[in-house]
Amino acid sequence: MSEAITPLEKGRVQHPYLSFGQYMQKKHGERVHKLSLNASFTCPNRDGTKGIGGCTFCNIASFSPNAKAPDSIETQISQGKAVIARRTGAKKFLAYFQAYTNTYDDAENLRQLYDRALAVENVIGLSIGTRPDCVPDAVLDLLVEYQNQGYDIWLELGLQSAFDESLARVNRGHGWAEYEDACTRARKKGLKVCTHLIVGLPGEMPEDSLLSLEKVLALGTDGIKFHPLHIVKGTQLAREWKRGEYQPVELTEYIKTIVKLIRMLPKHVIVHRLIGTASEDILLAPAWCSKKWSVLNEISRQLQIS
Repeated sequence: MSEAITPLEKGRVQHPYLSFGQYMQKKHGERVHKLSLNASFTCPNRDGTKGIGGCTFCNIASFSPNAKAPDSIETQISQGKAVIARRTGAKKFLAYFQAYTNTYDDAENLRQLYDRALAVENVIGLSIGTRPDCVPDAVLDLLVEYQNQGYDIWLELGLQSAFDESLARVNRGHGWAEYEDACTRARKKGLKVCTHLIVGLPGEMPEDSLLSLEKVLALGTDGIKFHPLHIVKGTQLAREWKRGEYQPVELTEYIKTIVKLIRMLPKHVIVHRLIGTASEDILLAPAWCSKKWSVLNEISRQLQIS
């Protein structure tokens, strides 16, 4: 297979795995979409608590549509609902607190923020993206409280790799031990955990991604997100790439690796994402990251024929 994938029709992919969309459709009897939010959080790896500058690959605009001067939570949800309504007609939503570290505050301050999102009509739950070193018991107990009220709650932990050397190389500011602690405490309290893993980190081979997933599955997780390490403007990784110190994973290798990773998943583990995208105005490499549907369809095809 060449680096260029023939464009395929944008739309539903026939998943030979349990996708988040399928899981939510079965649970709620209709489509449920996440609405990405930027609540103006920062990160202990940026504000000096653990470091300055953040992860070498981090530019918030690469994954948050509300990166610049975000509107209010209510406005962001309203705008997101309008976009989804045009695309799929979905009428129920999870408020996805995505940008930076969305548990990095006092639990009572977080309660006020989360309450605002849940007060919006047809928001039926929360998906909270955060670092594994920023989830004290008080925050977990708050999320459990919402879950006990009937809301659909997910805690999304950005692990990225199970190898401490890899995490140190990208200036992550935490290691496996913090993830193990946070994941174990969250799941003991009955919270659903989605673990994020990156394929193609500097110094890692495809086999390392398989070993990271193996370790994550042995500990236990309810959901998983995979995405390639893409290079975006304004990051340390971009500077390393321009100096020839880093080369991103090629499309053929990524698809091959993702197919292997999916085959490792128990049937109950929910796949939240298989590719991360960035807008073309900030994406430097690899170019194929902007071809979400083509890549997803090719992954599905490879799973069905191999």
